[in-house]
Amino acid sequence: MALMPVAEALARVLADARPLAAEAAPLAQAHGRVLAADVAALRTQPPADVSAMDGYAVRSADVAKAPVKLKLVGEVAAGHPFRGAVGAGEAARIFTGGVLPPGTDTIVIQENTVREGEAVVVTVASGKGKHVRVEGLDFKRGAVLLTKGRRLSDRDLALAAAMNHPTVPVHRCPKVALLATGDELVMPGGTPGFGQIVYSNGYATMALVRREGCEVIDLGIAPDRLAETAAGVRRAREVGADILVTSGGASVGDYDLVREALAAEGLALSFWKVALRPGRPMMHGRLGPMHVLGLPGNPVSAYVCAVLFLLPLIRQLAGRSDVAPAPDTARLGRDLPANDERADYLRAVLTTGPDGIAVATPAPVQDSSMLMPLARADCLLIREPFAPAAKAGDKCSIIRLSP
Repeated sequence: MALMPVAEALARVLADARPLAAEAAPLAQAHGRVLAADVAALRTQPPADVSAMDGYAVRSADVAKAPVKLKLVGEVAAGHPFRGAVGAGEAARIFTGGVLPPGTDTIVIQENTVREGEAVVVTVASGKGKHVRVEGLDFKRGAVLLTKGRRLSDRDLALAAAMNHPTVPVHRCPKVALLATGDELVMPGGTPGFGQIVYSNGYATMALVRREGCEVIDLGIAPDRLAETAAGVRRAREVGADILVTSGGASVGDYDLVREALAAEGLALSFWKVALRPGRPMMHGRLGPMHVLGLPGNPVSAYVCAVLFLLPLIRQLAGRSDVAPAPDTARLGRDLPANDERADYLRAVLTTGPDGIAVATPAPVQDSSMLMPLARADCLLIREPFAPAAKAGDKCSIIRLSP
């Protein structure tokens, strides 16, 4: 199978990825989720005319001129309305958020008054409606304030709560199963034998997935035997994973058994091998409703492929519109040679130039096994296939990495 361009591979990954079904999520668990339906207000806010300040509720006709002395007939606090009415020549002490008593239409702030026992002297004249938050100032019952497809921000959650919604209808977050393969892998804390390495790929992948709000099912490490690898694939289906992510075993060696195990389980292969560095042996397909992404075994290759393909797939299934990583611009920090037929995603450190523009300096060695340059990188510097040689200071495209 010929190498596939990155853009075409991503298009295939997303082609049949539809947002998952809706569920009612408690507000405390809905941040960053995408609404699956419009949300209308269940109440009017504020539900009545209320005071915006501490002061006195009065009739505007009584305070058109000042000074004027008014008789105090009651007190109003937020949550404690005045049960009577305020007549001509009268006032009620009121605090912020208190409901205006019947008969009043204006608030005189306490700084413009002098208290005299059971009376108050208004020292500054005021117009009608001053310092009053009228009923429905914010929103009215039945108004659609949050629309389908919106990704909920922290401010949106405050609005939904004020609308009296304890839950909101959002698309379900994908459930992601992760299966590593390889006899050479030993869990962190273990003692690698001769020729073995410590397993690291899954920790970055799981962190990326959890950051997207997804549930992760860690299926562990399958040895390089077809039966065990196929059993791991079946386990992903049994737990109801929306996405199975495999790590390693997707290349062309005698012990690269992932593709064979997936095929034995009925994989509909979409592509295998992408014109990408690092990440050439990237694989995608479907096992019924389950999406399958086969990430390369080299840790940097696996991470780059997770950023370029797994994150967009998760976001599309979650209903988001901003699925693909958004490229940014910077200037090169050093010279680069001409590129070949594969797109390069180089680990680079970002600094700020004297003109305030970001400068991306690629690590001098880009071997896909090296995790230290990846951990120190702020971005992936994109070099398109057959890009000509570039000089330090030239404009370049980058994908910023989250800290």
